[in-house]
Amino acid sequence: MKYCAFCGNELLDEAVVCPKCGCPTAEYRANANSNSNQNVMATVVKIFMILACVLSGFAFLIPLVWTIPLTVSVCRRLENREPIGVGLKVCTLLFCSLIAGILLLCMNTED
Repeated sequence: MKYCAFCGNELLDEAVVCPKCGCPTAEYRANANSNSNQNVMATVVKIFMILACVLSGFAFLIPLVWTIPLTVSVCRRLENREPIGVGLKVCTLLFCSLIAGILLLCMNTED
């Protein structure tokens, strides 16, 4: 059994909130913070990948051949919460955006 950190009430192991005071359990708060961090990182990755497409379009048209498909693929996978393999993360790092690739490698997207 576990206990509420706020009121000390005894909780079931699968409890998400305390039935007495209504406060979320420590596991629930940790999971919520982790999901929030993943969502913020996913948004930053999308922004940097779109910027890479725009900037490569101004420089040369040839890089758009690989930056646009990479951006579409990664954004689709992030939206659908699909796993992203290390190969796609490294390709993003090398061929699209250094910052987006590093953030993708730091994210836990291979669940």
